Parts: sequence; structure tokens; C-alpha cells
Amino acid sequence: MSEKAKKKHINFSLTSFFRNVILVIFSIFSYAFIGVKAVTYDLFVYIYNSLSWRLDKAYKRTKEVLGTNHIDYEDKKKKKEKTYNYSSKTLAKLEADYQELVRDLQTTGATRSKEVNVYRFKVRDQQGKIITGTMNGFSKLDINAFLMNEGYQVYSIKTSKWINFLYKESSFGNPKMSTKELIFWLTQLSTYLKAGITLNDSVKILTKQMTNNKSKARVFQAISYELTLGASFSNALEKQGTMFPPLLINMVKAAEASGTLIETLEDMAQYYTEVDDTKKQMKSAMTYPAIVSVFATAVITFILVFIIPKFVEIYEKNAIEISGITAFIINLSKFLKENIVSILGFSILGIIIIVVAYKNIKSFRRSVQVLLMHIPVIKDIIIYNELAIFTKTFASLLKNNVFITESIDILSKITNNEIYKGILYRTINNIVKGEKISEAFKDHWAVPDVAYFMIVTGESTGELANMMQKVSEYYQGLHKNIINNLKSFIEPVLISVLALVVGGIIIAVVIPMFGMYNEIM
Repeated sequence: MSEKAKKKHINFSLTSFFRNVILVIFSIFSYAFIGVKAVTYDLFVYIYNSLSWRLDKAYKRTKEVLGTNHIDYEDKKKKKEKTYNYSSKTLAKLEADYQELVRDLQTTGATRSKEVNVYRFKVRDQQGKIITGTMNGFSKLDINAFLMNEGYQVYSIKTSKWINFLYKESSFGNPKMSTKELIFWLTQLSTYLKAGITLNDSVKILTKQMTNNKSKARVFQAISYELTLGASFSNALEKQGTMFPPLLINMVKAAEASGTLIETLEDMAQYYTEVDDTKKQMKSAMTYPAIVSVFATAVITFILVFIIPKFVEIYEKNAIEISGITAFIINLSKFLKENIVSILGFSILGIIIIVVAYKNIKSFRRSVQVLLMHIPVIKDIIIYNELAIFTKTFASLLKNNVFITESIDILSKITNNEIYKGILYRTINNIVKGEKISEAFKDHWAVPDVAYFMIVTGESTGELANMMQKVSEYYQGLHKNIINNLKSFIEPVLISVLALVVGGIIIAVVIPMFGMYNEIM
């Protein structure tokens, strides 16, 4: 091959190579953009819309309850239910259990214990189905009376240390109801009460609806049991451990004294709906950048670990001298490739340590919160959110005539922010000293001047509850606006940063190719 033909062949090869490099770069950018949008924005919107649709559907179904006759609903349900037949041996065993129960109820079974026990029972419903379950109470006689009142044929009621050990945690150590469940439950309960159904019957209807959630059904059954024994509704809720928030229990207690239970339940449903919306906005604001950051890190790591080494092989074959940013990128690529497992391990361990420390170490949690609350934009999101929830809750407590000291104690439990907890403790001390509530908020860096002066105005005019509600609405609006603006702003910024980083890496490793081309020419 002649010198001219050889040079022409080299030029053609280089042209083909650079064309392929450009196509690779274009493909990386294209798929990076598509991937970021699909994995973050489109996926998030799909999940959010899907959950919203399901919640709206469930809510509408609840609102339509009044439009259907409850008796007709029960009749239709009964038509679908089948009857159960059992062998003579099983029936004889049930009869023996029943006779034993009768003897027990006439002796020790009628004795009420001082502490609540878990009772395991065996009953037969009106369709003939044998049902076993657990229930908390003070005596076998009480449990038997309650079950018979529910229409069951009772055959066996037993309790022991072993039964308490196995079932007491699941019966009394109930986890908190989620905000969505609480909203749905309050909405249903207020709807039934407005329809003229008694409180106990309303709770029983809700118990029957919890066929797919045995732990929740057991809680509602326990509430119904307490109401049957003559306990107040607030006392029945309080006995369910951490299942219901202290705020709701105190609101119900105040409503019972004033005779405004239905209105209070509706107000609390509205309150938790607004709180849930605020939390969703917060999660939306934090989730999107987190997902984009994780995806961007994955893309950059993939390029450094798998793509850059291919260019290194070309440099080594052609003895190209590497320097500057290209050398830095190549060294970083080698480091990641050799230590990727260790880096991942230490990163996961570090995240776990930080999360555990944040949850369990008060001083660490406070330091992190103070740091975050001094970062521009982030501080506004946190402060607006905390003030909106705090003032909304305070307004609800004051409107329902809950004692101010109890209100402050409840408010200290609804937030995990140590800075605002400190403000609340100062408020309690001021009340004890006879000072104004507003003094605890004066000149505090975490309380905007607008909020402070509005609280002062509410105190001086005797309209603290209404003023707190206005403060809540004001900061909830600010929080919503900043979240919406942040979501609109953060997508192009994060994608641009990703494009710059990826583009910088690609350009850094392609630059030496031009030096090789000049040498050949």
C-alpha cells in the first residue's frame, strides 16, 4: 500500500472513530435525560396519581354510605354468605366447651381483674361459622356478655399467662394508625353519627368493615367493649395504647364535655387531611431531588467504572501522554473500580449510623436540625412547615377548650424538631410564671417576626385561637408556594448539573484523541 493510500486509510479510520465517539456521547446524554425523567418525574407522578385515585375512590365510597340503605346492604351481604355444617363429633366438643364455660362463669369467671387481660374465645356466628379470636377485658363474664350481645353463640373463653404473653403485645402494643387510615375512620364515624346511628353501633359497623385487617378490627372491638361497659369514648380510645394520637383523644374528651362530638370528629378529619397534604408536599420536595441525585450518581459511577477504562486501553495502545483533568478522571476511575465494594459498604454503614444517631441521640438530632435550618431555601421549608402544623394544632386545641397546659404538652409531642420543642418548654415555664405565651417566641431565630406579632395580637385581643388559625393558613400557603416553586426549579437544575458532569467527563477523556490525530497528521 502506497504512503498516500495509507494516510488516506488512517484519515478514514480516525474519521470513523470520531464519528462513533460523537454517537456514543450523544447516546449517553440522550439516555441520561430520558432515564432521569422516566425514573424520577414520570414514575413519581404515576405513583402519586395512582395513590390519590385510590384514596379518592375510597373516600367517595364512604360518602355514598348515606345514600344506600344499611339494612339493604346487610341483606345483600347475607345472600352471598354460606351456612356451615359440622360433624357430630365437633358439635359434641363445642357442647362440652360450653358446659365448662357455664360452670366457669358461675365461679371464678365472674371475678373482675384489676388489670386488663387478653381472652381467647371460640364462638359461632348466625350463619353457623365457628370463629376463634382474642379480645382484651377484665373478666370472662364481661367478654361473654359482650359477645352474646354481638349475636354470637359463645362456647369457650380462656385466659392464661401464656395467652397474655402471645397476644397482649398485638392487642395493646398497637402501632399508630396512619394519617390516611385516621382520616378515613373519622370521616366514616362522623357520617354514621350524623345519620342517627349510636356511637357503639357505629364502631361495630367499622369493626365489621375491617375484615382484611385483624389488628385494627381487634382495636375497634376493644373500643366497642369499653363503650358497652359504660366507659367514655375518649377513655376507650386512650386505653388502646399508641393507636390514636393524644391530640385526638384530648379533642374528643373536650367534645364530650361540650356535646359537640360530631363537629369535633369532622374538624379532626379536616385537620388531619390538611396535615397529610402538608406532609405529602414535604415528601414530594425531598423525594424528587433524592431520586435524581441517586440516579445521577449511578450514571456517573457507571461511566467512570465501565466506559472510561475503554478509553484508557486506547491511550495505552497508542502511547498517548495523559495530563491535567484527563489524568484526574482516569485515576478516579481506577480508584472506583478497585474499591467500589468498600465504598458502597462504608456509604451504607455511614447512612445507617447517621439515621440511628438522628433517631436516638437528641444532641445530634438538634445539631443536624440547626444546620439544616440555616441553609437557604431548606430553612424556609422546615420553618414554614413546623409553624403551619404547630399553629393549626394550637388553634384546634384552643377552640375545643382544652386546657392550655395540656395543649402545650400535646404540641410538644406532635413535632420531632428539637428547636420548636425547646420553644414549647419555654412556653410552659412562662405560663407557670404567669407570663404571656408570646414571650417564648420573642426574638427567636426560628420564629419569623410576622408569626410573633400575629400571636401577640391574638393575645391582646383575646382571639388567640382565631389568630393561630390565620397564622397556620398564612404559613401553609407560603410552604405550598415554596414547594411548588422548588419542584419547578429543581428539575432543570439537577438535569443540567448531571449533563455538565457527564459532559465534562466525556470531554476530558476525548481531548487526548485530538492530540493523537494531530500527531498522525
